[in-house]
Amino acid sequence: MRSPSGGPHDDPAGDVVRWAVFSCLLVPVVLVVYGTSYGGAAVATLGLAAVTAACRVLLRHSEKAGRSAARLLSEDPVPHGHRGRHSRSGSGAHRGCHGSPGPSPHD
Repeated sequence: MRSPSGGPHDDPAGDVVRWAVFSCLLVPVVLVVYGTSYGGAAVATLGLAAVTAACRVLLRHSEKAGRSAARLLSEDPVPHGHRGRHSRSGSGAHRGCHGSPGPSPHD
């Protein structure tokens, strides 16, 4: 049961990994019950365990990346009142830009 305060039991990636481990244990049993050889069930178990381990690593990596990205977004290195020396606020009109007389070589 999850704690209402959002404590240590509120780990969606951990829940996914726990269900995957449960599946890694359940699938070989079901395979053997339905007639697959023990060797085939063992190979399936090893494959599922490898996929589960890779997914766990990727989930943890993405959690760390998400936390560091959130931390970077929460930091405001530039004060709100200062936009820089050449920055302009407004409608986006550029002074001195009169357009080109013809199509550019990239058109």
